[in-house]
Amino acid sequence: MDNGTNATGGRNRAVLKHLGRAAGALGPLAALAAVIAFFTVADYLQGGHSFFTLRNLHTTTVQGSMVAVAALGMTAIIIAGGIDLSAGTALALSATVLAWCLRQGYPVPVALLAGVGSGALAGLINGTLVSLLRVVPFIVTLGTMTIYLGAAKIIADETTVRPMPDQVPSWLTGLVTTRPDPPWLIYQVLPNFASGVWFALALAAILALVLRYTVFGRYVFALGSNESTARLCGINVPAMKIAVYTLSGVFVGLAGVYQFARLSSGNPVSGLGQELKIIAAVVIGGGSLSGGRGSVLGTLAGAAMMAVIASGCNLLNVRNPIQDIIIGVIIVAAVTLDQIRQRRLSS
Repeated sequence: MDNGTNATGGRNRAVLKHLGRAAGALGPLAALAAVIAFFTVADYLQGGHSFFTLRNLHTTTVQGSMVAVAALGMTAIIIAGGIDLSAGTALALSATVLAWCLRQGYPVPVALLAGVGSGALAGLINGTLVSLLRVVPFIVTLGTMTIYLGAAKIIADETTVRPMPDQVPSWLTGLVTTRPDPPWLIYQVLPNFASGVWFALALAAILALVLRYTVFGRYVFALGSNESTARLCGINVPAMKIAVYTLSGVFVGLAGVYQFARLSSGNPVSGLGQELKIIAAVVIGGGSLSGGRGSVLGTLAGAAMMAVIASGCNLLNVRNPIQDIIIGVIIVAAVTLDQIRQRRLSS
C-alpha cells in the first residue's frame, strides 16, 4: 500500500513539474498576447486605429530590439544563478567607444570590433571579479556599474561623442530604421522589419541552440540549479562564471551598437536605467532569479511585452510615470509567480 502511494505521489510530482515547465514556457507568450489584445481594444474604444498596424509593429520591434539583444546575454547569467547590474553602463560604454573610434577616423570594422570588444571586456572583468573575490554578483556588478560609467565619461571627455555624418555608414543606422529600404527578399512572406530585428532573432536562435544542445548550455543550467553539486560533478565553476559573463558582455556590446545606431552618437549616461529593463525582460519572460531556469523565447516575449506597453501607453497618452508603475507591477507579479511555482515543485 505504501509503495503504491509513493508511486502515485511520484507520478503526481512529475506531472506538476511538467505542467510547471509548460507554464513557464507558454506563460510569457500568453501574457504578451493578452497585453496586445488589451491595447488593441483600448485604442479602438478611444477612436484610434494606430496600435494594431504594420507601421506600429515596425516601430515597436525596433524599440525593443536593443533591450532584447542585451537581455539574451542576461538570460545566460540569470540561468547560471548570477546577475549583472552593470549591463546598462557597459552598453553605453560600448556605444561611446564605437562613436569615438568613428570620430577619430578608424575604419568601420575596427570601430565595431572595439565597441563590441568593450562590452566583452566588461563581461570578462565582471566574471573574473565574481569568481576570484567570491563576492555575490549583485555587489560586484553594482561597483563595476559606476566604473564603466566613469570610463565612458573619460573616453567622451564628459560630453556626447558625435561622429561626422559621412563617418557613419548607412547600413549601421539602418539597423534600427522603421522603414527599411530596399526590401528584403522575403518581404512577400514576412513583414519587412529592420535588419537589426532579424539580427536579434538570429542571435536568439543561436543562443537557444547553444543552451539546449551543447555541453556549455548544460553546464550553465547545472551551475544555476546547484553550484555545489555542479562543482562535485567536475564542472570548473570559476571558469564557467567567467565564460558566462564574457558571453553576456558580447551581447551587451552588440546592444551598444544598436544604441549608437539609434542615437548616431555615444552618450556615456545613456545606459543608466537600461539594466533594469534588461533584467526585467528576463524575469517577465520566466527566468528565475534563483537560477536554473530561463528561456530565450521567454526573454524575447518579455522584451516585446515592455516595448508593447510603452507603445500602447504612448498612443493612449498615458504618462511615462504610469508606464514605469505598470512595468514594476508586472515584475513583482512575475517574481511572485516564480516563487509560488518553486514552492509547489519543491513540495
